[in-house]
Amino acid sequence: MTGGAGFGGAGAGGAGLLDAVRQRLAASGAEPTPARVAAALRAQGRLLGDAEVLGAAEELRCELIGTGPLEPLLADPAVTDVLVSAPDRVWVDRGAGLERAPVSFPDAAAVRRLAQRLAAVAGRRLDDARPWVDARLPDGTRMHAVLPPVAVGSTCLSLRVVRPRAFTLEELTTAGTVPPDGAPILRALIDARVSYLVSGGTGTGKTTLLASLLGLVGERERIVLAEDSAELRPDHPHVVRLEARPANQEGAGLVTLRDLVRQALRMRPDRLVVGEVRGPEAVDLLAALNTGHEGGSGTVHANTAADVPARLEALGTAAGLDRAALHSQLGAGLSVVVHLARDRDGRRRIAEVHVLERDRDGLVRTVPALRWGASGFARERGWERLRSLIGGGS
Repeated sequence: MTGGAGFGGAGAGGAGLLDAVRQRLAASGAEPTPARVAAALRAQGRLLGDAEVLGAAEELRCELIGTGPLEPLLADPAVTDVLVSAPDRVWVDRGAGLERAPVSFPDAAAVRRLAQRLAAVAGRRLDDARPWVDARLPDGTRMHAVLPPVAVGSTCLSLRVVRPRAFTLEELTTAGTVPPDGAPILRALIDARVSYLVSGGTGTGKTTLLASLLGLVGERERIVLAEDSAELRPDHPHVVRLEARPANQEGAGLVTLRDLVRQALRMRPDRLVVGEVRGPEAVDLLAALNTGHEGGSGTVHANTAADVPARLEALGTAAGLDRAALHSQLGAGLSVVVHLARDRDGRRRIAEVHVLERDRDGLVRTVPALRWGASGFARERGWERLRSLIGGGS
């Protein structure tokens, strides 16, 4: 239900009437129950039928305590992302690329109100002084919003849905993310306690795959997660989740991902996991992988698996680690990169698996071991090295 649809044939005055009721309920702080909506309508000198009152109550409930016209999209189990770029331009991703959603907002002010209310629910500020926000909602949904004039024309709102459970490898195989023969190889990777990174671009399913792989970790092992925004929810009985925290309005209380990695090392992790390596925490993760913390993992943004060493080099250099030291730790601590990409139809899949090796100059590079194939992984020249890492493979 969108706009003033709950008033159906109320005519041109329907939107104004709905706005008057909205303001009255907002001022009172009352929940928009059918009885309160009916009372607010009567206060406006308007009597409507039961169906219209119920429709108006649901519309107002969605806007004041829900996500308005986005609610049915977020309730769809296939939807991973909802993107609002204008009141009449809403997009969703159901795993096959972005598609236009048949919903809209009444106007730009409605998009702004929703973004500000969601930010407030997350305990964050969003206004002209702070025109953007990156936060996690109580249900785990990741939200990002930018207000005009920084966002030209309309508030831009991005919502990334975190599902209550992780997918199994079998489900990812059925969905086409993992090739038919991929599950045994990935299981062997986890069982052998090989340290790995899942790489890929935005929206390629890195977090989804990592959560599935963590679900394969032995039940007697302790997984400690360090995340900027808590998105990983592996199906495992012993998971400790740490989440970074921004500074408050006074500039105090900041907890960085690097802080979390250092704390995680003191929590007896059998598997140390960094949800997304994108800053100086890369140095701490590599140091951990070189000091007895086998089987560690994380995700990293990269266009290809071959780009991962350069990406980590840039992060390490920014954190004060020189190139030679970074490559030394990288070569000793990390073994495998599992890279995700989208095909031409927008479907997510494991495009390639690389192993890491040092060249004669001591720099680390990746070597292709497996490449996506519709009937199964195609084996590349790094396969023998990967097979030795996972104990024989298949």
